[in-house]
Amino acid sequence: MAHETSGIGGGPLPQIDSRHNASCDHGGVRMKQTAWAVERDAEHGREVLLLVTLEADADAPRAPVAINLALDRSASMRGVPLLAAVQAAQALVERASPRDYLGLLTFDAEPEQVLPMRAMDPNARAQLLKVLARLESGEGTALHEAVERASESARRVLVPGARPQVLMLTDGEPSVGPSQLAEFKTQGARIAESGVMLHALGLGRHYLPDILEALTSPSGTGFVHVDDPEGLPMAVGQLGAELFGEVVADARVHVLPTGFADVRCRHRYPSRVEGDAMSATLGAISQAFPRRVLFSGMLGDAEWNLGVSTSYSERGDTRRISVPVTRVLPDSDAGRFVRAVSAELDLVAGEAAAWKALGRRHQDAAERALEAADVALYKLARLGSAEVPAQRHVERLADLRRVIERRANKLPALVMRRAHSEVSRITMSRVGPAAPALLPWKTED
Repeated sequence: MAHETSGIGGGPLPQIDSRHNASCDHGGVRMKQTAWAVERDAEHGREVLLLVTLEADADAPRAPVAINLALDRSASMRGVPLLAAVQAAQALVERASPRDYLGLLTFDAEPEQVLPMRAMDPNARAQLLKVLARLESGEGTALHEAVERASESARRVLVPGARPQVLMLTDGEPSVGPSQLAEFKTQGARIAESGVMLHALGLGRHYLPDILEALTSPSGTGFVHVDDPEGLPMAVGQLGAELFGEVVADARVHVLPTGFADVRCRHRYPSRVEGDAMSATLGAISQAFPRRVLFSGMLGDAEWNLGVSTSYSERGDTRRISVPVTRVLPDSDAGRFVRAVSAELDLVAGEAAAWKALGRRHQDAAERALEAADVALYKLARLGSAEVPAQRHVERLADLRRVIERRANKLPALVMRRAHSEVSRITMSRVGPAAPALLPWKTED
């Protein structure tokens, strides 16, 4: 069975007959789970798209949080970027309850665990806020060592029901220690395998998006990018809602196909083949943040079937539930939604390929990749799915088109970072509700 990986996100689910939804509590968290399959003509035969969604009830009790904040205080953070990182950290501290554990590691040329991870009782909360308010910038950026030390500290604290997590707040690129992308890919995979989840908030205009993606993708999280004051409150609000709304952990989707020539996972979720089946690891499920994964497969027989089940960990107990697969027509509301998810994946794949080609000075390849992205955008617009709007991609592709037409020797870093962040957000399914502003961006000393 062929195996490839890629990814997607989306908005609220289209409404269909609720009898096709698998809802499960089994004495625990009530989960809404759906599996929709669309059969359609493809270039080389008949193709089936399978979209599986997991969503926890909005009123489901959340798990406690155990997060080590890794805050970059290098020279490039001096001024507004450092203040932005501090405000983001302060907002998360204010959101914590006494049963949540937070710690603080700061790094410039050397990382330092300034405060250990501990329960956020009033005294601990006040001390953490006080230390954050007094942070000053230093020199150098030992990003690789900082991630390693922060993860080690998170692993050493056992909080029943909470998965150890690290949130990086950085605007810099590594200048001390390992700096190659391959080294960060290895590190991200190893840390995810150890049970620690990595999150990242890229601040300002200097960080390397490829490195943040390499670190966070194995955890199934992706990263968020903020380059101006207007974006900070929304980004921090989204992160806070996701981090402090976790209901279940280690969610996985298992697919057993029959009658298929091949099946592939279209997300960048960690996925693997297990005998005749395939599984994808979606990570944590938070309140109001549905996780979705798209599979596609070419049919080998006229008759086909897909067995789908999900598993997740809740308060240390692992549950596995069978999810009935609903076959929907391509032109139904649900069918257009599934096809729109696929088209959006094609779009961001073309966009990412174009940026990569530009970085290698392959102008013709960049133009072909942009053309593929434009075709996918056209399909997305024609489908008219409100849950996957084409409009959110128009400005970004227009920026890419201008760069390709100018044939510039130096790529506009900020435009490229925004594009990378959006692609990461979509391909890791980091799509949730719009969050209210938590703190204003302050620029005074």
